[in-house]
Amino acid sequence: MTHDVLLVGTRGFGAVHLRNLERLSDRARLVAVADPAGGPAEGFASDVLAFPSLDAALDSGIHPDITVIATPTGTHFPLAMRALEAGSDVYLEKPPVATMDQFSQLLAAQERTGRAVQIGFQSFGSHALEKIAALGAPTSIATWASWTRDAAYWSRSAWAGRRALDGVPIVDGVVTNPLAHAIATSLRIAGARRREDVQRIDLELYRANDIEADDTSSVRITLHDGRRITAALTLASPEQKVPLIEVRTASGDVVFAYTEDELMYADGRRERTGRTDLFEELLDHREHGVPLSSPLVETGAFMTVLEAVRTAPSPFAIPASELTVRTDGPSPLTTIDGIDDWIERTARSGALFSELDAPFARAAIAGRRTASVSR
Repeated sequence: MTHDVLLVGTRGFGAVHLRNLERLSDRARLVAVADPAGGPAEGFASDVLAFPSLDAALDSGIHPDITVIATPTGTHFPLAMRALEAGSDVYLEKPPVATMDQFSQLLAAQERTGRAVQIGFQSFGSHALEKIAALGAPTSIATWASWTRDAAYWSRSAWAGRRALDGVPIVDGVVTNPLAHAIATSLRIAGARRREDVQRIDLELYRANDIEADDTSSVRITLHDGRRITAALTLASPEQKVPLIEVRTASGDVVFAYTEDELMYADGRRERTGRTDLFEELLDHREHGVPLSSPLVETGAFMTVLEAVRTAPSPFAIPASELTVRTDGPSPLTTIDGIDDWIERTARSGALFSELDAPFARAAIAGRRTASVSR
């Protein structure tokens, strides 16, 4: 069985989808691409129809079985709505949409049209999740991650690092986009999938760079049963490190490196697992009814966190006295002094940065209050 696919967005992560579609070309036929910049100039997909927009592609008479959307977050909602109304299943990159209202509307559209929507939280396909579940219900979860993003990253597009652009919500911060997998995967491990699973969210959003959104943040999520997930994430580290999720259970603890599909047990054992490709799983869902690992409805818990970030006060600006700007690379890199130690310490203690009196937090807050959301 071959499925006709329309790819919206061929640059950035869209290029990853192109490679995957080439790998799966015996099952998925790319019939067209939609991108204002056009399709690939050479190689795979250079000979398929190229349109400047999804509307133009659909108006031409193309009827895709699956529409893959790999575009900036602020465009996800209208594109996914259009694809659903055209009768197409949808593979939608994370985060699903930019507001909770958009999420509710998209979910209603999916239910009305009866189409499938798979969200691109690739870590949800990791086979490590089954092994973690076998340890028993988590009592608490902590996740921490230190990544580097230089000035070129923040200037690569008009929407980079923005909370909104021309009145359109973007929410391009560390919690909701680059390291969204850390939050979403932690929620999945805890069994929190829907909006009603989250009771309270405490946030501290910071920015080391001259951007609108947060590049360094701490989050504490209290679930409906009282268990907690804590996260400390930064894009202002001097060194890129593998994101980690520490899962504590009654029968033992384990640390999960979700980008590597690797489990690290307390006794020193390490175990690498494979993962299911989520687009390939969508093909299996269409052919054989295989359940989706990342259906739209089960990203509701993550959307509560995104909405809390979106509606929170603007991030605290970290003073220059707590920053170091490195100029030894191709683009200046702004880092927070001592951030890597504070990231792990904060997450594993179940705290926010200010509660541990991190120097950069103390200097940045200067009388402002943190944001809390109760449900």
